[in-house]
Amino acid sequence: MKVQLLWSLNDTNIDAAQLNNQRQLAISISAVAGELDRHLPLNFCLILDKSGSMHGQPIQTVIQAVEQLLDRLQPGDRISVVAFAGSAEVIIPNQEIHNVESIKLQLKKKLNASGGTVIAEGLQQGITELMKGTRGAVSQAFLLTDGHGESSLKIWKLEIGKDDNKRCLELAHKAAKINLTINTLGFGNSWNQDLLEKIADAGGGTLAHIERPEEAVEQFSRLFKRIQSVGLTNAYLLLSLVPNVRLAELKPIAQVAPDTIELPVQQEAHGGFVIRLGDLMDVERIVLANIYLGQLPEGKQIIGHLQIRYDDPGENKQGLLSPMIPMYANVVRTYQPAVDPLVQQSVLALAKYRQTQLAEVKLQQGDRTGAATMLQTAAQTALQIGDTGAATVLQTSATRLQAGEELSQADLKKTRIVSKTVLQQ
Repeated sequence: MKVQLLWSLNDTNIDAAQLNNQRQLAISISAVAGELDRHLPLNFCLILDKSGSMHGQPIQTVIQAVEQLLDRLQPGDRISVVAFAGSAEVIIPNQEIHNVESIKLQLKKKLNASGGTVIAEGLQQGITELMKGTRGAVSQAFLLTDGHGESSLKIWKLEIGKDDNKRCLELAHKAAKINLTINTLGFGNSWNQDLLEKIADAGGGTLAHIERPEEAVEQFSRLFKRIQSVGLTNAYLLLSLVPNVRLAELKPIAQVAPDTIELPVQQEAHGGFVIRLGDLMDVERIVLANIYLGQLPEGKQIIGHLQIRYDDPGENKQGLLSPMIPMYANVVRTYQPAVDPLVQQSVLALAKYRQTQLAEVKLQQGDRTGAATMLQTAAQTALQIGDTGAATVLQTSATRLQAGEELSQADLKKTRIVSKTVLQQ
């Protein structure tokens, strides 16, 4: 497997007379397979909610979805299953796939819905199981829940009991540090979208919504297809900028495809920047950086360099480096814009996400008019990039607010999902 690393500016021409030029830098990263590359073994863990609210059709459809995934695993792949309610238990210990039918029988026997929802304990046990099979494999988990984690009780400055949500986020960050990816699936319409999004973002995974039980098979299959396309793991984007070129101070870097995620940036001692990417797929990942260019000499000027640090499980090699790629801008005395329409699409995708976020904040503050206005703006942005599914959802929510209606939990979940991705995917 090799890394494909490409870049584009939203406008490659820079006005030599301007003291400050803002540009959007789109960086495309993907894993490219060679002729002799083979399928990477999967180290896969399912962390499943079996609380009382999952009783009946919900738990049965989850079992059906899991059984179909088991049929798609190949020799050499590993599976583990953790179930949680008021406590968590390992119902399928981490093991290599040999007898799928035996695993299915254990699943049906042990996955019975009852009790509360302690997500963090399930996540902790899932991470422990994944750690048993990481060598030479792609290690990912599905965390599925239909509820909220249990919060601690605060009396003045005293915190009584465990804060399940806080612990979940700590575990997601721990998973990322040891090269594990956590995908989250919200089942129904009562789950905590803030929590599951933060877990997926921190864990380098994807947030999905199973609105109705019959959608479980489709959503499991969609995410599993992504996992199967992983070719390289533990990837980091290394970005360096020349003097007079800098990153924006607030939210400078975000992923915009295949999902929109605000990415944390770590600055190194020598002045370069490190951005964790996690697993690389054969699907193009696009990262957008907001940069400012000061005055530069006229002509074609280097503005920085890009490189990817990654692991190749297929070759059992760690800390590999892709070739360093220089980036250029064309500094001109007589400025004429040279706009890249593909980068502009990425800019609008990020705008859709941030406009929707702002709408949610206004709604929480009780500003229904402001929330409706921002949702309308986000709907118009979605239309500009051809995301008609998102535009419909966002405009519908805006119209309901304008009519004096409350947004249901289902409306809020759909709004969050369409802000991050394209429905047709």
